[in-house]
Amino acid sequence: MEGDADTPMRVFLITSRTDSLLLRSKSKPVKADPDDVVLQHFVKRLYRTVTDSASMGVGIAAPQVGLLRQIIWVQRFDKQGFPFEVYLNPVIRQYTKKKQPCREGCLSIPNRSDTTQTRAYAILLEYDKMDGSHVVEMVEDFTAVIFQHEIDHLNGILYLDHLAEHGED
Repeated sequence: MEGDADTPMRVFLITSRTDSLLLRSKSKPVKADPDDVVLQHFVKRLYRTVTDSASMGVGIAAPQVGLLRQIIWVQRFDKQGFPFEVYLNPVIRQYTKKKQPCREGCLSIPNRSDTTQTRAYAILLEYDKMDGSHVVEMVEDFTAVIFQHEIDHLNGILYLDHLAEHGED
């Protein structure tokens, strides 16, 4: 709760041992409650962090700022205007067999990007919204990659782990 809603939070980096330990931890579910002022404040600050000119990310997960909760922001390149949207407790229920190579970077891994080969082209996604509603939707293409990347963060997985699977590290 430190700082107002317009103040970006510090992004945890894998170059720090203590940050790295948290980034490798699993997140806990969060109760979707539109009246929870602490949740509202955190979500606003997380949005401010991902859209900060120092970050310029297309997604962020709560563990990247030190909170082990299942909250992510994703920029929706599959929607008009490419809006950022917040998701609580997101889970991927299905992955297509079809994979897509994709250039990935990470706010927690500065000055590096790599091409992953393991991301599904489309995913069946299930999540809660801030208003408490529950949604299931199919997401494709680059937006699906962002979701896979951010949901990995909720499980203590970094995109570098996908490179290691193919000996590309």
